[in-house]
Amino acid sequence: MNLGRSIRLCRTSLGLSQEELAKKIRVSVSYISLIEQNKRDPPISTVERVAAALNVPLTVLTFLGADREDLKGIPEEVREKLASVALRLLHAKRQA
Repeated sequence: MNLGRSIRLCRTSLGLSQEELAKKIRVSVSYISLIEQNKRDPPISTVERVAAALNVPLTVLTFLGADREDLKGIPEEVREKLASVALRLLHAKRQA
């Protein structure tokens, strides 16, 4: 699981800086940076706050951070389609 990658992907897709996200969830910018680099494993309460701040369902955030092994029961084609739809939804939210 690479939750940091999915947080960065969602954050940048929405056009938010690390500073803006940090302010929204009341943590330091350096903590956001460490999470995105997978150098910190945040508690679920923090991940929930991140998901809420990004207006992204927690399930989508975790799906986007899943590694191949995490999803080995799901066909590659389905994984790609789900990721594509999730990213399109993020882009649509950004433009709205």
